[in-house]
Order: sequence, then C-alpha cells, then structure tokens
Amino acid sequence: MLFLLSPAKSLDYDTPLPEGLPHTTPQFVAQSTALIEVLREQSPQQIASLMDLSDKLAALNVARYQTWRPRFTAANSRQALLAFNGDVYEGLDARTLAPQELDWAQSHVAILSGLYGVLRPLDRMQPYRLEMGTRLATSAGSNLYQFWGSQIAEHLNTRLRADTTPVVVNLASQEYFKSVDRKALKARVIECVFEDWKGGAYKIISFHAKRARGLMARYAITHRVATPHELEGFDLDGYAFAPASSEPERLVFRRKTLPTA
Repeated sequence: MLFLLSPAKSLDYDTPLPEGLPHTTPQFVAQSTALIEVLREQSPQQIASLMDLSDKLAALNVARYQTWRPRFTAANSRQALLAFNGDVYEGLDARTLAPQELDWAQSHVAILSGLYGVLRPLDRMQPYRLEMGTRLATSAGSNLYQFWGSQIAEHLNTRLRADTTPVVVNLASQEYFKSVDRKALKARVIECVFEDWKGGAYKIISFHAKRARGLMARYAITHRVATPHELEGFDLDGYAFAPASSEPERLVFRRKTLPTA
C-alpha cells in the first residue's frame, strides 16, 4: 500500500533536525531542474501574477529559484517530511516518529509535488513554492499536469510492484491527485473522507479534514497498515469509521465533537 499526501505551503527549515537522520535524493531531479529553469525566466511580477502571491512572497520565491541547485546537501535542503509544516503535517507530527517508523514511512508514503513530482519522506528537498495547479507553460504543455504526464503514476507503479494487490490510499487534495494518471496507474484507489458534525449535519470542514489526513497517515505508519480493512480502525482525535456512509473505495470517518485541547 502507498499513502499519498499533498505538500504544504508552509515550510520549516529552522527547527533543528534529529541527529543521524537518514536522507535520500529526490527521484525526479532532472525534471525539477527543467522546471526551475522555466521559473527563473519569470520576473517577480510575473510570479506574483502566476501564483497569486504578494510582492513579498513572490520575491522570496524568485530568490529560491535562483539559489536552487540539482545537488542536495545538509546546508541547502532537509528531509521532506520534516520540511513541510501545514495542517496535514501537524496532524502527522513526524518529529515524534521513531526511526523504525520513519523507515516504514519511507517505503509506504509518497508526497506529491508540483516541483519534485513525488517525494519520499526522507528525500531531501530545497525550499520552493509551485502548486500543482499552477498554469506554468513548459515545452510539454500549458500546465504542470501536462508536464508530469504519466510519470508520477509510473513511479507509483514501480513502488507498488512487489504488492500482490496494489492499493493507493489517497490522502492528498484533488488538485494534487489529478497529477496521477489514473489510466496509467495499476492500483486500486481508496479515498478517505473526514467529516465533522456542524449545524445539524456531518460536513467536510477543510481545516479539520487536512489535519485528519495527517492523522490517518500517522495511524498507518505507527500501525503499519497493510490492508484497506485495517484503515477502519482509525480512531485518532475522536474520529470513527462510519460503515453505513462508506463504500469500498470511499471510507468515511466522522466525529460528533471536537477534541479538547
């Protein structure tokens, strides 16, 4: 099984890393380099318009593109799972995972990325901003979905090739999951849906759903989940499996009250 995550806009390159943390190199460095070359041709004003950023954020990312290098070191990069810092990653809380849990995650978690295609948790990553939905024109087409084509799906197939019945559990947003060519993907896909009780009905509340995706990834890592059925045991932060509202490819988890701080 592979668990797919979206990246985060927020990054943390300041918090000290654990000593002796292993690292790997991203597997699409050539493609990332090609995208960086395109991004370097854009002015701060063009980046601000393309990505709907403030002038300050546009300038920050233009500087990132200029300093980006195809060689990843301890000085210019850090492991992806510890570099991303959004709602999903707060739920996952990778800093509290044991070394053997990080090792399991390395084989069973894939982070989709506009710049890097797919990142393994321990792949070193240089800071960047490039959402998968960005309409960045390249020689492959007018957007990043055309740029990546079937490459991401083929990479996932390679990682799943040892599985008798390959399964992908999508914990990523639809913006990112669209980058996976479903026709090329040779795996069953399961979606996890997280709903909270509000206003007399169960609803998907974006902030809570994002955090819950990270919690589900953490649950899978700490329990070494190997089958879709095992996902039904997920119970972190008050969520519980809702079998009557679920389907084989769409697992729904609900909670009535928010956890206390």
